[in-house]
Amino acid sequence: MNGLMMDQPLLISSLLTHAERHHGDQLIVSRRVEGDIHRYTFRELAERSRRLANALAAQGIGQGDRVATLAWNGYRHMELYYAVSGSGAVLHTLNPRLHPDQVTWIADHAEDQVLFFDLSFLPLIEAVAARVKTIRAFVVMTDREHMPKASKVPGLLCYEDLIDAHSSQFQWPVFDERAASSLCYTSGTTGNPKGALYSHRSTLLHTYAAALPDALDCSAKDVILPVVPMFHVNAWGLPYVACMVGAKLVFPGPWLDGKSLYELFESECVTLSAGVPTVWQGLLAHVEGNGLGFRTMRRTIIGGSACPPAMMRAFQQRYDVQVLHAWGMTELSPVGTVCTLKPQHLALDDEARMAIQSKQGRSVFGVDMKIVGPDGAELPHDGKTAGELMVRGPWVISGYFKGEGAGPLVDGWFPTGDVSTIDADGFMQITDRSKDVIKSGGEWIGSIDLENIAMAHPAVELAACIAARHPKWDERPLLVVVRKPGQSLTREELIGFYEGRIARWWTPDDVVFVDRIPLGATGKVQKNLLREAYGDHLLAEV
Repeated sequence: MNGLMMDQPLLISSLLTHAERHHGDQLIVSRRVEGDIHRYTFRELAERSRRLANALAAQGIGQGDRVATLAWNGYRHMELYYAVSGSGAVLHTLNPRLHPDQVTWIADHAEDQVLFFDLSFLPLIEAVAARVKTIRAFVVMTDREHMPKASKVPGLLCYEDLIDAHSSQFQWPVFDERAASSLCYTSGTTGNPKGALYSHRSTLLHTYAAALPDALDCSAKDVILPVVPMFHVNAWGLPYVACMVGAKLVFPGPWLDGKSLYELFESECVTLSAGVPTVWQGLLAHVEGNGLGFRTMRRTIIGGSACPPAMMRAFQQRYDVQVLHAWGMTELSPVGTVCTLKPQHLALDDEARMAIQSKQGRSVFGVDMKIVGPDGAELPHDGKTAGELMVRGPWVISGYFKGEGAGPLVDGWFPTGDVSTIDADGFMQITDRSKDVIKSGGEWIGSIDLENIAMAHPAVELAACIAARHPKWDERPLLVVVRKPGQSLTREELIGFYEGRIARWWTPDDVVFVDRIPLGATGKVQKNLLREAYGDHLLAEV
């Protein structure tokens, strides 16, 4: 017997319709590429998105066609989120931090038809426009006054002209909720990137879960500033969450330095933000260096890579900003776990709570997790036994776009490539990436633990730990470190800092001090490049 409930498809356009009807006066504030601050409401977002949907139709964009963006976080990018997916096309957020060769390959692989871009990416567009095979039109996301006076790309279209030329009368179409809504390519360090193709259904279910109190805990009372880029896994779903709950949105544009972010936090009364650890380093340095504090900011979501405990302590103990440690992947839309405490943890002392908060957290409803050994057998959730993390759920990919990478699933589970533990309360902790784990004399050493200890030293700005080849033990840990400006930290001082904090045989064999550590397009340390540069360092020492 079936239930007698309406069967309405879960579509992204319904989020915008809800926001317009029930939160129409709520603000979206954007620091524009043009340099000024732009303000408007959800009602205006909905009206302009309908105009844009008509403009897309006039450009010949139909159901399933891919529409690309090269854009920062801003209101125009938000309009594309809804106009493209809502009209039945597929939003493809290109990562502007990639090399032109990679951008060209990805755009061709996606078979993008139209590309919308912010003014600051004109040089990148000029580098790829003559090379891409399927893009028919390039649209500059600005008004007529700020259009480029000259460009190597002929026939550039003006975004605001397109908006002004079309009616706001548009009926969002109704179609199968399993239809593709957006496309995001992985930031893999080897081989070509692979596309994760999200559906309307997966996106709506992910939005519901992400907004839950034990997840990102979002409501109409919040002012959300996504530092995580809208070109990186849909800004962790926050543009969708904001429309669902009616939260005010603040977009930083291209200015992600500590001073610029802090000014927006304070002027717009931001309560919640989200980003990777490397961004928060700059913010904390600005706040600490100028004797500042936060008036309204009370929660920050930190993901993308492990949050150093020293950073967590600084936010929570000095500035009363709760850190929500989170984990996810492009293949998970991306939210998989969030480290929100259970009632029994609230009475723990600071160190015990910090030990829990340093974990990546427990799965949100909809994501199932397990850890397995090399033979595929499931391992116990005892908080000690480590194995490869496997996940499944309605917003976890079943395959990559166009079948790249063959079928990724193993018995219906997606292998994440993370080596993790899960404790009896369900809290997952990543000990390493399977490709980064250090195998010393047949025993595993977790590089993340060693990096966190190094990052706790007051003279260290950034640290990465890699496996360096060793004549006796096969591999040993090697630290690559950037000192804070003006600091004179030595190898012996940093190695001594590990005394009593870990098992002695885990202690790094050496330290290489560098001016910078290479970061990838999403802010993660590129350990593959460090291994290429320093993988034989210990052999050279022999």
